[in-house]
Amino acid sequence: MTSGSTGQVEPDRGEKSGVRTALAGLTTRGRSFFAAGVAAAICAYVLGQSDLLRVGLLLAVLPLVCATVLYRTRYRVAGSRRLSPARVPAGSEARVHLRMDNVSRLPTGLLMLQDRVPYVLGPRPRFVLDRVEPGGRREVSYRVRSDLRGRYPLGPLQLRLSDPFGMCELTRSFSTYDTLTVIPRVEPLPPVRFGGEAKGYGDGRQRSLALAGEDDVIPRGYRYGDDLRRVHWRSTARYGELMVRREEQPQRSRCTVLLDTRGTAFQGAGPDSAFEWAVSGTASVLVHMLERGFSVRLLTDTGSSVPGEGADGFAGASQESADAAGLMMDTLAVIDHSDGAGLSRAYDVLRGGNEGLLVAFFGDLDEEQATVAAKMRQRSGGAVAFVLDSGSWVREPTDVPGASDRSEERLRMLREAGWTALSVPRGAPLNELWRQADRERTGLAATGGGEGRA
Repeated sequence: MTSGSTGQVEPDRGEKSGVRTALAGLTTRGRSFFAAGVAAAICAYVLGQSDLLRVGLLLAVLPLVCATVLYRTRYRVAGSRRLSPARVPAGSEARVHLRMDNVSRLPTGLLMLQDRVPYVLGPRPRFVLDRVEPGGRREVSYRVRSDLRGRYPLGPLQLRLSDPFGMCELTRSFSTYDTLTVIPRVEPLPPVRFGGEAKGYGDGRQRSLALAGEDDVIPRGYRYGDDLRRVHWRSTARYGELMVRREEQPQRSRCTVLLDTRGTAFQGAGPDSAFEWAVSGTASVLVHMLERGFSVRLLTDTGSSVPGEGADGFAGASQESADAAGLMMDTLAVIDHSDGAGLSRAYDVLRGGNEGLLVAFFGDLDEEQATVAAKMRQRSGGAVAFVLDSGSWVREPTDVPGASDRSEERLRMLREAGWTALSVPRGAPLNELWRQADRERTGLAATGGGEGRA
């Protein structure tokens, strides 16, 4: 990602404001020289010493002359910033490249370059650039890192101009800035097969009728515009009318990943909290299913879905997986707790059609919300739930009597409804839970309690 801005370091149009700006830019050295000069001039006047008066005037005028010359100096400087990469997982580093070009016919003086960054990304970077010749270029870079996901503005760039004597410093700013997106951590997941998946690209060949695709042995009547090369002559002779082979196309497997964002369902905050684990787990499953060729949708408890509410809300076959992943990662980068107290809106969306595989990350579930979550299983081909008891992430389970029993009761309700439900202990790696879910689903299907092939 590259952004650029071009500006001219020159004085303001207003004369009075320009004078105030120049005087405000005097450094401690410049102010000291000016004060010493004024004091020497006053003493020279009182004592009648003309030589001391000349020294005083020199000391007082020197910082004023430096400020005036620096303020009146016109520099045309172009600045650009490049992020590598512009989207980075939490805990990883990104490098910011800055480039300054002197596009004027005059050399610059000493330049101090400063870029504004949020405090969570690290200290504010500062660089000293020596004299830049006409048409010259200087390039510097720095690194940023954040353990907290989000979108962070970088910029604007600031140039601090200084005279050779260090009497005055003036600051000029560019107007543009860039945005660094810190997405959740993505954990690689092993390939597994869950029962009830809508088979499509890669795993199976459940097909739907369409206008183009592979041959099917079931013929249909000829329609105007059909390719004559598709004529099925045996059926034509049998039925006494022109018949053509049906045409079909593969149907992509579907997967809905549900993220519970209710503020009442999670306790604690920070990179190691239960909610951040759920967000990271959601991102990992989304990326994993997209890589397997699934049409994927991100759904939250509020009923909103990503990539959108198009025909069915899923990232369709015509949409690139990378674009869909980027859109959902950007959403997860800034997702926060919702004000809702229930899962009914998400249930209303899910009961509208066959969702294929459903993977859910739930927070704390009371009996009412566990009942709603259990009903979500009815319209899905397979369902896997990761239930986080966020209280156990901020305290020991023994601190609250009966907490473990309530958690087991919620898991039992989900399992009886057909979910493959797993409790998520504090800090558990998702890839191990992913394999465990596959083993439990395989065992359930082997005993005849599950649908489909695991």
